[in-house]
Amino acid sequence: MINKEQFQEAVVKSGKKETSMSPDHWNEENPTLGHCAVVALTAQDIYGGKLLKASLEGTGFAYGRSHYWNLLPDGSEIDFTEAQFEGRKPQLNGEVRTREYVLSNELTKQRYELLKVIILIELSKVLDACSS
Repeated sequence: MINKEQFQEAVVKSGKKETSMSPDHWNEENPTLGHCAVVALTAQDIYGGKLLKASLEGTGFAYGRSHYWNLLPDGSEIDFTEAQFEGRKPQLNGEVRTREYVLSNELTKQRYELLKVIILIELSKVLDACSS
């Protein structure tokens, strides 16, 4: 099983302008920016659980419109893209959303399919290094 630290490391290494919801705001110093939905979907593939969504309206991050993170099967919440807020993550109250809801946006679906492959490649490198 892939631990959360390994997944987090792969997420940071995988963020690209092409997979960001906010390519105009994305930069190499903040690689998780604009990746919350697609990372949360990929984390759900690996760990199960539910997707949480909250509006960013009225925050300094309103350009992102909304934010997604994971509710794991054990009841804990984890946000693999929290770093995109650079220590200024607003207090958010998440509502459960289905995969179908998140993937109903065609661009999100395309970004998810691409980012998932990139993350899996990064994870395979981590797992290969662990088994060496």
